[in-house]
Amino acid sequence: MTWTAGIDVGSGAVKAVVMELRDGGERLVAHAASRIRRRSVAAVVDEVFEAVVREAGVRALDYVATTGEGEDVPFATGHFYGMTTHARGALFLAPSAGAVLDVGALHSRAVLMDGRGKVLNYKMTSQCASGSGQFLENIARYLGVSQAEIGELSLQADGSEKISSICAVLAETDVINMVSRGVSTPNILRGIHESMAFRFARLLQSIGAKGVALVTGGLASDQGLLKALQDALDADAKGTLTVTGHELSIHAGAIGAAIWGAFRHRKLELGEAAWTASTPS
Repeated sequence: MTWTAGIDVGSGAVKAVVMELRDGGERLVAHAASRIRRRSVAAVVDEVFEAVVREAGVRALDYVATTGEGEDVPFATGHFYGMTTHARGALFLAPSAGAVLDVGALHSRAVLMDGRGKVLNYKMTSQCASGSGQFLENIARYLGVSQAEIGELSLQADGSEKISSICAVLAETDVINMVSRGVSTPNILRGIHESMAFRFARLLQSIGAKGVALVTGGLASDQGLLKALQDALDADAKGTLTVTGHELSIHAGAIGAAIWGAFRHRKLELGEAAWTASTPS
């Protein structure tokens, strides 16, 4: 039995998990997350890590793995790239998934993987584009709604106002003009979701995603975005790709880091020769 922790340091939040791994599979024992806002990233990492270890009730961890922007966490055992951790975490949450769409605070990426979590292809959006969690949060703040309300309001729309620009600054100007014209908040949000969904659909298609794609990151629980994305895919991909979310999608990177950390721990324990002999080809 192996106990590992995974810490995903994002641009907007820190997520952490503790997992128990046996020969029969992996089990998520505890999870925690906290927004960074204007606090020290190191302080948030310490806070979230302490909370998840306390919840798990473990005395010692065999491996502490980081991902995202967590290369400098001083107590970490090792670090893994975000593409590989989100791919493996997505498979844990949705075993039938063949791709993952990670919508982060500053950028988004689509990752194609095989049944063992190996990355086959990937593509990212540019950091300044309007398809990000921070952009949507800024719009919600301007409209006077909470982030938790965005998805439900979007689903209530009786129309939509398109966002023409992929530049976040210009897109925010579009929204200001919509408000001045009296466009309803649900219709504005639906238009933003459709604009983001179009770009996300193109991103998934560009890597050859088929079957099921799990949405991860901070916007994975936004049902309005998921609906707009599925509509965009149905119109373009002709039913060959289905997107889904999960209540723990925000923790996918941390989960993947913990699982890969367990594999690396086992490899170090067994030694290279024994590890090669014990790993299926």
